[in-house]
Amino acid sequence: MTLLVLGVALWGAAHLFKRLAPDARARMGEAGKGVVAVLVVAGVVMMVLGYRGAEVRNLWFPPVWAVHVNNTLMLLAVGLFGVAHSKSRLRARLRHPMLMGMLCWAIAHLLVNGDLASLILFGGLGLWSVVEMLILNARDKSYTPWQGGSTGGDIRLAVITLAVFAAIAGIHAWIGPWPFPGGAS
Repeated sequence: MTLLVLGVALWGAAHLFKRLAPDARARMGEAGKGVVAVLVVAGVVMMVLGYRGAEVRNLWFPPVWAVHVNNTLMLLAVGLFGVAHSKSRLRARLRHPMLMGMLCWAIAHLLVNGDLASLILFGGLGLWSVVEMLILNARDKSYTPWQGGSTGGDIRLAVITLAVFAAIAGIHAWIGPWPFPGGAS
C-alpha cells in the first residue's frame, strides 16, 4: 500500500510543481519537461504496482446498479478528455475538460470499487484534479474561453469518443475486470 500512496503523491507533486513553484520550474527550462515526465511515469508505475500488489480491504460493497453509472460516467470522461483538443462547440464552454474528465473517471471507478486501495488510487487522483482546477482558477483570473467550434467538430468528438470508449472497454475486458453488468460471457 505504501508504494501506491507514494505513486499517487509523486503523480500529484509532479503535476502541481509548475503551479506551486512556477519560478523553480521556469529556471529548469525545457529540461524541466523531461524531469516532470519522468516523475509522472515513475508515479504511474508505482501506482500500478502498488494497486496490483495491495491487499484487498473492503470498505463498502458497491451496488450492482453502480456498473451502469460507471459506464455512463466513463463515456463522459472519455468525451471530456477529447473536448480539450476538439473543434467542438463544447470546448468553448468548459475551462478544464481534461481535469473534469479525470475527476469523472475517478468518481466512476470509486462507484464500483469499494476497497481501500481503490479509495487511495481513484480518490487521490480525483482529489488531485480538483486541487489542480482550483489552483488554475485562482492563478488565471484573465481566462478567455476558446473561440470556435462547429457541428462537424461535435460529430467528430462524438464518434471519436465512442470509438475510444469501445477500445478502452475492450482492453479492460481483456486484461482487467469485466466492465459491463452480468459478468463475462
